Amino acid sequence: MTLAPEQTERTGQTGQTGQTGPQQDDGPAFILYLEGSEYDDGLHRLTLWVRHLLLPVYGREVGSTAPWCSSWWKHPEAVAQLYGLWMAWQELTGSGSGATGPATWHRDHLAHVMAALRDPSGPFVGCKPGTHRAKEAPGMDPYPG
Repeated sequence: MTLAPEQTERTGQTGQTGQTGPQQDDGPAFILYLEGSEYDDGLHRLTLWVRHLLLPVYGREVGSTAPWCSSWWKHPEAVAQLYGLWMAWQELTGSGSGATGPATWHRDHLAHVMAALRDPSGPFVGCKPGTHRAKEAPGMDPYPG
């Protein structure tokens, strides 16, 4: 997504992917809008959460119908999906969240993200335990306008 210069001035941030995103005044920025050391720090914190909480509790066995890549951070879609899941976890299970926050996180966030990531045609297709396979994004013809 490339915004016109006047939109860039209004929104402010340019992300790792060269995209411009909205400013986040009320919370942490989404990882795709971070760059450099901020991106590295966000990804490091995400990997800790995935390694120590998500996978031990919610990581199911890997198989052809439920692939997983042990180098998931090399897949931009996985990073984006898991970061969003982690942000929701923080909001819905933190000390200031309500008693139904964890149930809401399970119902509204966990199942959908894990199903999308572990789908046989999802981002980890072709990855096997211990083996990462890079993916190519689909092509796109130039926009005629």
